Amino acid sequence: MWLSQISQRRVRRVSSAAAGVSISACPPGGAATGSLTARTAQTSRAAVHIMLSRSCLLDDRSRVQLCSGRFCSGLVSVLRTCADEEFRCRSGQCVSLSFVCDSDSDCDDGSDEASCPAPTCGPGSFQCNNSVCVPRLWACDGDSDCADGSDEWPQNCAGGTGQQPQTVCRDHELLCASGECVHGSWRCDGSGDCADSSDEHNCTVLTCRPDEFLCNDGSCVPGMRQCDGNPDCRDHSDETDCVTVHACAGPGRFKCGSSECISADGVCDGQRDCRDGSDEPLKDCNTNECLTNNGGCSHTCSDLKMGYECVCPAGFHLINRTHCEDVDECADADRCTQICINLPGSFRCDCKDGFELDHMTKDCKAVTGSGAFLLFSTRHEVRKMALGSRTYTALIRQQKNVVALDVDVHSDRIFWSDVSLKKIYSAAAADPAHRSTVIDSRISRPEGLAVDWVHGNIYWTDGELRTVSVAMADGSKRKTLVSEGLQNPRAIVVDPHFMFWTDCGEPARIEKSGLNGADRTALVTEHIAWPSGVTLDVMSGRLYWVDSKLHTLSSIGVNGDRRHTLIQDQQTLPHPLALAVFEEKVFWTDVSNNGIWSANRVTGRDVAAVAEHLQSPADIVLYHSLRQPSGQDWCRDVAALNGGCEFLCLPAPQINTHSPKYTCACPDHLTLAADMRTCVSVTIRLSRSLTVAVCLLVVGSVLLWRHWRMKNTNTIHTHTRTLSTHTLTRTHTHTLTHTHSHTHTV
Repeated sequence: MWLSQISQRRVRRVSSAAAGVSISACPPGGAATGSLTARTAQTSRAAVHIMLSRSCLLDDRSRVQLCSGRFCSGLVSVLRTCADEEFRCRSGQCVSLSFVCDSDSDCDDGSDEASCPAPTCGPGSFQCNNSVCVPRLWACDGDSDCADGSDEWPQNCAGGTGQQPQTVCRDHELLCASGECVHGSWRCDGSGDCADSSDEHNCTVLTCRPDEFLCNDGSCVPGMRQCDGNPDCRDHSDETDCVTVHACAGPGRFKCGSSECISADGVCDGQRDCRDGSDEPLKDCNTNECLTNNGGCSHTCSDLKMGYECVCPAGFHLINRTHCEDVDECADADRCTQICINLPGSFRCDCKDGFELDHMTKDCKAVTGSGAFLLFSTRHEVRKMALGSRTYTALIRQQKNVVALDVDVHSDRIFWSDVSLKKIYSAAAADPAHRSTVIDSRISRPEGLAVDWVHGNIYWTDGELRTVSVAMADGSKRKTLVSEGLQNPRAIVVDPHFMFWTDCGEPARIEKSGLNGADRTALVTEHIAWPSGVTLDVMSGRLYWVDSKLHTLSSIGVNGDRRHTLIQDQQTLPHPLALAVFEEKVFWTDVSNNGIWSANRVTGRDVAAVAEHLQSPADIVLYHSLRQPSGQDWCRDVAALNGGCEFLCLPAPQINTHSPKYTCACPDHLTLAADMRTCVSVTIRLSRSLTVAVCLLVVGSVLLWRHWRMKNTNTIHTHTRTLSTHTLTRTHTHTLTHTHSHTHTV
């Protein structure tokens, strides 16, 4: 902490000089007053030596040790100088001047809101009972925005409205006392998942039988399944701290053919130590097999007391007991941050265009583009903070309930969703005060939002409608892409070819599909419970996500390979919500820790606080041009306008070399015509299909009738000819008979 965190309410005067820092008078309430001198030392944070003439009892938030007697010493940090556009809190913290008297405590001690004049609310505002002003739009909407809840009191709302409606959870969910819904199976599992931990209230403490293993989440599994290589606890606690012990493991032990283990020193020493004498084979002892054809080894042959072994150099591993094969270090996804080049016995890291390799850390650092900064939402605001700085400013103010956030760097535009107002907005980063409404209808809970910067579209999830939708960046040409098989879609991220989204249903999963909704597949289905946030590192082709239930931060290749868990710790990740990656770091927000944190995105180590004491931090994105590399838009590059599509032209997933570059799509109430480009109503297409079917039926009937008629006509003709022949035969016979009779009479 800074020396400034010794409360200025207790320190009367602080003056700095080149030689040190002088503090006169003990804090009020101390044992005595006196003087103390701090001389700076040659350290990075300026350790100082404190000398007190008499006993002083200092604030427990300072780094100065409590002491009594003539002298006391401790290490503190030099007071940081606030910038001109910053306000120094009484605690010494620096915050933006714009945060002073804005009815939101940003100083640790709340001093930015102390001594503020009672506000006079304008016609477009509502004055809370504690004199704070909030936008009139927020009053009587069923969601308390005043600290005392007075904006929702029945007496302040016409007709008694304003009371928050009862939340209705789904069949498999549990209603928390704090109003949200969580999975019903999480009730009494030992981990508080509700904001108020009401899912763990009035629970019976679980005890396992003597033959069972108690998981960290309170559940029980058979004891024989502990350390069997397959996790049975949901938190994998039955497979932690497992050590496989082999009695004969290690170079100092030898396993006899009769199964007992002896010391390796007893092999080929002329004395039988194994019951079967396998430690003293006559033909193997005192024989150097390496002298003949190098023992058959491709590299190094090492003679042993009994037999020999082939040894490989660094960067190679043994196969078939004799031959060494190069190790592909690049098969490890975390070997390099961007590009890994495998070499014989070694490897080399490289970087994409716009980045430069740090040969000491092997990290890729951005060398082109403007400075990177973080954008994050805190319910009522969208804030901006430069990387490497702990100072942030409000970019977008007086929002109702900002949840999802994304940017289009090339157009310098910010997009965000408000789940209370049920809308999606956008604004130019250079003029955030003038916002545009992008989506304001047929939307209920837009908790995920992503910008396709190449094709100029936006994608969002709706947890209540259970859909994934797309529209152009201005909100026009809207289309529902995914509506089947979704339970609770939440976070979403895109690259120029695919989109990835999380589903916090039961079972939870992460899915992937083309930007046109085609080639949908489940990417992560195991060891996942509540994937609240997801982000993508386009440069390395890896997807990162946080799981608020399992308290993990993980990554996986965009094709579902090389999964890796970076962090698994409830203290570090009590309730993470969103994350972003850039260079060698991963950043995330945590609603329980009320802050933004970072860690090495390869190892998960070097966890550090980026911003603390935030109110309801939600989404976070990183703003830098290299995060959104340029790509080809086939919908615009072809000769036909909009790819020849009447409505939406969407990029198709490039599954193989024969895949189409794009496909056409129609609004939800229309469907593609036979040409797969124009849109027709479903009824018209059905009518056309019915017409075609009727025509085919008529033509078929005519052909059938003609066939029947021809067949019957031939039958009639044949029958007629048969009758004629029969008649002629009878007539001829009768004539001959009559003639014969007449002759006989004569």
